Formats: sequence, C-alpha cells, structure tokens
Amino acid sequence: MPAVRNQPNHHLKAVLGPTNTGKTHLAVERMLGHKSGMIGLPLRLLAREVYDKVVAAKGKTRVALITGEEKILPPKPAYYISTTEAMPLSEPVSFMAIDEIQLAGDRERGHTFTNRLLNARGSDETMLMGASTIEPIIRKLLPEAEIIRRARFSELSYVKPKKLTRLPKRTAVIAFSLERVYTVAELLRRTYGGVAVVMGALSPKTRNAQVELYQSGEVDYIVATDAIGMGLNMDIDHVVFADVEKFDGRTKRKLFAHELAQVAGRAGRYMNSGTFTCLLEIADGLSLSDVERIENHRFPPLKKLQWRSSNLDYASVARLIKSLQFRPDHALLAPAEEALDLAHLKTFANAGEIGGLTPADVQTLWQVCRIPDFLQISESHHFSLINKLYEFLCGDGVIPHEWMAKQVASLDNASGNIETLMVKIASIRMWTYISHHPGWLSEAEHWAFVTRTIEDKLSEALHERIQQRFVDRRTSALMKNIGDKRHMTKVDNDGTVSIEGHTLGVLQGFCFSPAADLQGEDGKALLKQAEKFLRPLVADKAESFLQIEQKDLSLEISSTGRPRIIWEGHPIATLMKGQLILAPEVQLTGHPMLDEKDAQNCLSKLKIWIKASLEEHLETLVRLNRAVHNEKSDLPGLTRGLAFKMLENLGVVARHFVADDIKVLSTDDRKALHKVGFWFGANFVYLPRLLKPAPTKWRLALWGLWEGVQAWPALPEPGVMWAETQKDTPKGFYQALGYRPVGAKAVRIDRLESLFDAVRPLGLNNAFFPVTPEIMGLVGLSGEDFASVMRFLGYAHRVEVPKKEGEEEPKPVYTFKWAPKKPTTFKARAGKPHAAKGKPWPLKCSKIWVLSPDISLPMISRSCPPMTARPCIKLASGLALILFICHVY
Repeated sequence: MPAVRNQPNHHLKAVLGPTNTGKTHLAVERMLGHKSGMIGLPLRLLAREVYDKVVAAKGKTRVALITGEEKILPPKPAYYISTTEAMPLSEPVSFMAIDEIQLAGDRERGHTFTNRLLNARGSDETMLMGASTIEPIIRKLLPEAEIIRRARFSELSYVKPKKLTRLPKRTAVIAFSLERVYTVAELLRRTYGGVAVVMGALSPKTRNAQVELYQSGEVDYIVATDAIGMGLNMDIDHVVFADVEKFDGRTKRKLFAHELAQVAGRAGRYMNSGTFTCLLEIADGLSLSDVERIENHRFPPLKKLQWRSSNLDYASVARLIKSLQFRPDHALLAPAEEALDLAHLKTFANAGEIGGLTPADVQTLWQVCRIPDFLQISESHHFSLINKLYEFLCGDGVIPHEWMAKQVASLDNASGNIETLMVKIASIRMWTYISHHPGWLSEAEHWAFVTRTIEDKLSEALHERIQQRFVDRRTSALMKNIGDKRHMTKVDNDGTVSIEGHTLGVLQGFCFSPAADLQGEDGKALLKQAEKFLRPLVADKAESFLQIEQKDLSLEISSTGRPRIIWEGHPIATLMKGQLILAPEVQLTGHPMLDEKDAQNCLSKLKIWIKASLEEHLETLVRLNRAVHNEKSDLPGLTRGLAFKMLENLGVVARHFVADDIKVLSTDDRKALHKVGFWFGANFVYLPRLLKPAPTKWRLALWGLWEGVQAWPALPEPGVMWAETQKDTPKGFYQALGYRPVGAKAVRIDRLESLFDAVRPLGLNNAFFPVTPEIMGLVGLSGEDFASVMRFLGYAHRVEVPKKEGEEEPKPVYTFKWAPKKPTTFKARAGKPHAAKGKPWPLKCSKIWVLSPDISLPMISRSCPPMTARPCIKLASGLALILFICHVY
C-alpha cells in the first residue's frame, strides 16, 4: 500500500508563514473566484466564522457547513465549509484548501491533516495554508507544489512581564486549563470589571456571543485557551500567557516555541503591531531563545508527519484493525499513536461477541467507535455508551425513538451554573453528532433540529452565566470611560450615583456610601477606580454648598454621636467641643474626596453659619456673654457672678444653686439682669427665650459637647409641656432641655413656674382646695402625675372618691393644701460645747416668712404664704443677727 498517492497537482500551492499573514483570507478569496470549492478548517468555531463570510458573499442556498455536530446542507451547494475531519471529500470541487496544515505533525489529530495533505485535491486549484515549519516536508512529499511565503503584516514584539492588575486594554490572557481560565477571569473581573471567555468546549453560539462582547468594546479583556491560536480573528493588541505549560492528554509539559507563537501571533491585526509577554509570576516561563524565535518566526522544521491509513478493510473486525495499524513506507511519515477509536474497536474485538459480521456491520461498528468523547469523563464511560448504541444498530437497525427522547429530554433544561451547562452542552453535542449519521435514527432531521435547538438554548444560558460571573458592567463602564469622568456619571435627586445606568452608591452631602455589593473586599478595586469619577462630583457639591443660604442648613441631635449639621437632608459636618462652651468647633463628615482648598472653604462657611445660628437662637446668652466679658457693660459687679453661672449652665439654673448670689442683689442689680433677659422664678432662674424649641436644641447640643455626652437619651418632641422620664440619663440632661424631673414625668420649668403662680393664692387660708382643669392644663397632667408636681411645689394632697348615683366607677377627686416639709434640727458647724451639757448647741426652728423649703430667702419680697422656717440665733450679742434658713432640696 503506497504511502503517498500519485495524484496530479493541479495548481497545488502551499501558502506558508506566521500568523497575521492573511493566509485564510486569501484562501477564501481564491475559493470565491471558482465555481465551487471546499475548505477544511481546524476548529468548528473557525468553520462557522468562515461560513458566515461566504454566506454573506454567495447566499445560504449555495453554501454548506459540515462539522461533527452541525450540518447545514442546502440541496445543491457549491461551496463546502467544514472542519478538517468532516470534509466530504467525495464531493468534486474546483478549489480545495486545507488550513493550518502544519497540524499534520500533531500527535492526536495529525493523521487526518496528513491524509488531506496527500489526498484532498481540487480539480483546478489546491491550496495548503500553514506555518513555515512544514515547508521542508512539503518540498519532499509534494515536490511540484508551489511554495508561497507570506510575511506578517505587522510586527510582533516581546515586552516585559506584566502583573495581572497592570494589563493594558485589548489584552488576551491565555490559560491552558479550565480551572486556570476561571481563576484568571475572576481576578480580571475584580480589577477591570469584566472579561470575555473563549474555550474550545463552548458551543459556536456561546463563543460568538463572548467574542462579540469583546469585539464590541463592552469589555477590554478576554481569557482564552490556545483555541484562539487557530485562526480566530479578533482585535487583540496584547497576548499575555498565564501559563506556559499544558496537559496534553498524557502528561503536563511545557509548550514548544512554535505552539506559543501560534497563540502569541493573535496579537496585532492586519497592519497593527502586537506584543506578547507572560504574567510576572511566571516571568521565567519564556526563555530568551523562545522570545527570539517568536519575534523572528524561526522554528525548527517538522521532521515527520503523523499518518494512519485511510484505505480500510471492512471484511472483518480483525482485518479492519490490521489495516488501521498498517505502517507507512515513507521516511517522513510516522505511524500515528493508537487513538481512542482504535482502542474501542479492539475492546469490541476482545469481547468475542462480534463474530460473523458483514462488511456493512463492521463499517457501522467502526463509525460507532469514532463517535468523539465529548464528555471526557472516562474511557470506560464512553465505551459503555457506544456499546449501547451498537446494540441498537445491530438489533433494530436504528436507535429507538423513545430511548433517544429520554436521553435528550434530560438535557432540555437551562438551569445550573457554568460547569453544569458546559457538561449539558457537551452531552447534547454528542447527540447532535449522532443525529447527523444517516440511517442511525428513523427521524434524523427531527432529532438534528431538536438537539440544535437545545444546544442554542443551553448556549444562551451559558453566555448569560459567564457574563454574570465574569462581567461586572459597572466596573467595566468605569474602566472604559476613565477619560470622560464628568459626562458618563449621573447623580439622581436622591443622591444615587450611576455610570451608564450602573449604580455605584449614594452621594449624600460630601459623603459617598458605596452600594452594598461594593463594601466587601471585592469592591475595593472598583471604589478606587470610582474615586476618579466621584471627585469631580464632590467638587461640584462643594461649589454648590458655598452658594447656599443660612436657612438651608439645620442642626440635628441623633441618639448616638455628636450633634451634626444637615444639608439637603444629610449630615455634612459634626460639632466638636471648643475652648469655650459658646464656641464649638466643626469637622466635615466623609470628605476624603474633597481637595484641601474646597474643604477649607466649606469649613469657613460652616463656621459662619454656626456663629450666625448662635446669635439668632441663643441671642440672650450671646448678649450676656458679651456683657460679662465687657468691663464697660451695664452689668454691675455683683451681678457678674450670677451671670457667669448662668452662662455655664446655658441659661437655666436651679434657684437654690445661686441663692447666695441672689440675696446680695439690689433692686438696681435685678433690673440690670432683667434687662438682659433674666427671670427669677420660685424654683429656677432662667432666660425664658431659651426654652423655645430651636434655642433648646442648640443649648442641648452645646451642653452635650461640653460634658462629653456620647449616647443621647430619646429627646421629647419640641415644645411639649412634659415627657416621660428615662433611666440612666446623663446628669444635667433634663436641665439642659429646660425640664425638671418630677416623679414619672419631666415638666418644662416655665410650666412649673406658671403652675406655682396659679395655685399660690389658693393656699393662703391653709386649707385643702381643689384645682380646675385649666390649672392642671398649665402642665398638661392630671391625677397622680399632677399630684407629684404639686408635692414638688410644697403642697400635700388627699384623694376623695365621691359616690354619685348611677356612676359605677366614681372618679377620685384630688384636693391640695400648702404643707411644706417640717424643719429639721441639726448641729451647729462650730462645735462649741454647751455650757451645761458639753454638747454642740442645737438649733431650734422658728417661724419666718419664706416661700417654700426649696426657695431661698430673697423670695420673701414676693407675696408668699407663711410657712415654718428653721431657727435663727444670735451669734454675736448686740452686733449681728444672722438667720440660718434651712432649705430642704
């Protein structure tokens, strides 16, 4: 059996050169110039790409597509686009072309390419396209072939290794395992927002969708296996190897320089130059010799081509095996290693149950053995499947319709993750392959349509899952529009910041809050990138802020933290304790993206607002502060001590606390204090204007800052007369609010003073008296709560329950009587011994006109009911009489 057939070389040409020399394009153009033609391509993905181009030029009715899993066969096609293994060589054509012919040296597929090199011919022209490494063998095997060398259109050069986070746009990262592809793609998604993924295992529809994702510029990075090295044309500027080793089916080995060059050559299209390198982590993976060979396209020539006989003997299984194992008689041809189809055939032969087969049966068995192992789970798993198929074909002659339906139905489900969908697609590809074998199915066209439909549905779902996993459109939009920071971002009325419709977060005041899915570790890279877009937005915010009016800002006291300044409903600054109680400091909230100048301008604006707000709402305190610190003010010297205490307590002080200051005041002193807003109540001295809601909020804020309050109790509604008392409130909290705790309620102090003035005339006769609803309305309380307030003011009460006819539950009636606490006896401070008993002199109480146990002596000048006072004694005979008034507080 001759190794090389003696066929006429009708214009046999070998177009050889590196990638990006236009070899495939030239072949397609030459084919279209003939009345008929056929081209064999190494990948079904590439076959589909070329098919689409030829259809665009000649129309669907004239073009056929034939691959293992896809067959588009119009009635009378003129042009056949096919994978190399599926070429229908029995069809006569004018033009014949075989792409990537150097694969004739490949260990697994080489024998098929060698067969096409030796036997596939067009009647008018034959073209072999491939790398220059096969030129010496072609010259020897096909000496009359015309060798056409083509130079690369653009330059391919090596650059320094790159970090994965420093890759330029329009880069393809090459990995050689599914796990590695996923790892690299995930890291690129985090860094750049998204990648396209291309693998040989993808269906044509998924692969085309992924390529379009990259080609359209929606993503600028693609992660692929070495499948892209076989003629897939994309606009790639840079190729970066994530690995330089691959598992070749037997062992993990380093790629040869010509294999690396096949992939690296995808960088640069037509006249655009390209670069290649590897990741920094495998910087020693590319040797200097490899780099030099790739840049200069110089590689060792092929020494031998893989060969397996195509002249098969179907007389018996044994004779078929013998013909497949026939050795070539040419020194440049090496016998191909035993492939999986031959291994399965031998397994059938060893089973001993296939004797007595006709040549047609043997041919059918061989066709079954040649079904590709799409799933690649294990050889035994694949053999069990083809064994089942052969049983059907030997028995009924066809695969049962019901059994086929059951196998296919289990795959008609687009749920699952990427890995699950890829397994389903691999499975459906096998049934599509089977459906294309004539005679195997009773309704082959039906099943071809069903399997293709399911594959398309699974492919769409797979493309969607890949995008969900490896494409973050938000980050991709940020990276793509990095040079157009202002016009690509949008801020809604609620502060939501988006770029091309993808939400980044919310800009409130000067504080940007990232979206929930960006607050973890994965969002750091995106947020760092987003700052370039956010800084101009924050600068615009600052510019707008400087134009606002006084009324556009407000003060807020939250349950936790320091008081805040609010703009447009959001906090922009926090008040801080200052050197003086009436001079708080201010700090911007969340302003890292404000430049220093804008931040200082905003702080200056806030300080002006704070000063104006204090003068507006705490005007009496501000005037008092100026008067105290101004030696030429109208406040006499004796009033300054009281004024200082009033300032320290922000306008509200218990009367007993300043009793000593009050009793030395003259009438003129009181007038001067009244002039600056003082009000001397029975229980409190205060500045009435400061008890209104707005001044109260400011007083409370200043008090909390001064006292270092961190956790605030719940605040009562502004202006209410009373509120429920709370446990564990900071000391001084209610006084700062302008309230006095009385039992279970805290009552506003001006309401307490009004109530005291109202009930005082009613208790002059020292008898129990009722109160009217109008009087109780002064504090807004009734029942026991009102009684608690009256007890605080020095009144006793009793409760009567009058029984009225027809009333089931009579209401209790409270009456009150002026009944201050009885004075107590206490020891004199100067422990002078009693002359008779040698004990400290006891002080006895006597009656004196005072207001109540909680009211100090200066209130005697007002109309007050009589009460029991504490004793007074003569300490210096004839010189002075000092009255000790004992107050029960």
